[in-house]
Amino acid sequence: MARFSMLDIALIRRDPERVRRALVRRGQDPSVVDELLRSDEEYRSALGAVERAKAEKNRISAAIGQASDKAAAAAELRPQIDALAAEIAAMEERARAFSVVDAGTPLNLRLSQLPNLLDDSVPDGTDESHNVELRRGVEPRAFDFDPKPHWELGERLGILDFSRAAKLSGSRFAVLSGAGARLARALATYFLDRANERGYLEVAPPLLVTQSTMWSTGQLSKFADDMFQDRDAQLFMIPTAEVPLTALRGDEILDASELPVKYVACTPCFRREAGAAGKDTRGLVRQHQFDKVELVWLTAPDASFAALETLTRHAESLLAELELPYRVIELCAGDTGFNAAKTYDLEVWVPSNNAYREISSCSNCTDFQARRASIRYRPDAKAKPAFVHTLNGSGLAIGRTLVAVMENYQNRDGSITIPAVLQPYFGGDRIG
Repeated sequence: MARFSMLDIALIRRDPERVRRALVRRGQDPSVVDELLRSDEEYRSALGAVERAKAEKNRISAAIGQASDKAAAAAELRPQIDALAAEIAAMEERARAFSVVDAGTPLNLRLSQLPNLLDDSVPDGTDESHNVELRRGVEPRAFDFDPKPHWELGERLGILDFSRAAKLSGSRFAVLSGAGARLARALATYFLDRANERGYLEVAPPLLVTQSTMWSTGQLSKFADDMFQDRDAQLFMIPTAEVPLTALRGDEILDASELPVKYVACTPCFRREAGAAGKDTRGLVRQHQFDKVELVWLTAPDASFAALETLTRHAESLLAELELPYRVIELCAGDTGFNAAKTYDLEVWVPSNNAYREISSCSNCTDFQARRASIRYRPDAKAKPAFVHTLNGSGLAIGRTLVAVMENYQNRDGSITIPAVLQPYFGGDRIG
């Protein structure tokens, strides 16, 4: 399988200042660029020495072949050939030590840890406080009673059970039953139907994937601590359907006529949430296992940023159709994820938090993942294959949408009204 670094070393050679600037904007040390360039120079110098030694070895071998007394020529020149062979082996070993393109070398691993280059349109900023609100949907409801959190509503209605889930699996799990399970299923079916109407191909991918698949989509080694895995089988439980959907066309060359490729899947997702100790310890917002509908695009490079706007609107429209209060946020440089060149977050209003909470993250990863997974396309019949751009976004997370529906549509008597667009899927207009 052909595998490439996430950032192209040719780009770093050609425009190192751009890479330094992107790292600084993310709050990272740009000196790694100089380290990579020095190693790359050593690598190319060693390769040059190998090629010169091979050419000299070939010249001497040819001279032996052309000599009138080949045996005498071989006896005279063999020590030079042996010396050159030893030099070639030594310089090839030196090249491997400094390689930034050969898999597994220290410098290649360092290169693979560099985040994607930010698009110039991404706003400056160090953390979420510098994110930019772009627009809102309906405003949050003004309750004429004290709204309850979803866990209290759910337990009173008998549709949400955390204590029995803890008995089965420990903390950060939930059991949905009756109308709760039916509402979750209604949301998933509704989201999938809307994606199908918009031309997405529905996929039911494996939930266990190889280490290579996780690496190819940028989950490893950066996010290894957040993953559940079977170390004996060397398989990982997917943290999001983005992983198998993006890698589905790995090591393939697509025809330009296929683009854009649009996939959708509804899968369970599994995350250790290792970095979230003490956060959202109650309720459905942060679970080890949750269902999510994921949208993934493969596009031509010149179409990817327009595709990001479309993808985001597709996810946003689901919140609008559910008539949930939400806002669209453009992430600043310091808050943009490792794989992404640009990201929009969709945040839904959660009354129990008195705040907007993320429910979808829509990102253009440019060719960052495609380089690792080797997903290419041929612009025309005679063109050299080029890397596609990959995009992904939640459309939407089922558990967090369930939270938003329960809390925003609750009534004084503790019942929950079902949003109009969901009623045909749910089979009723109310829980309780």
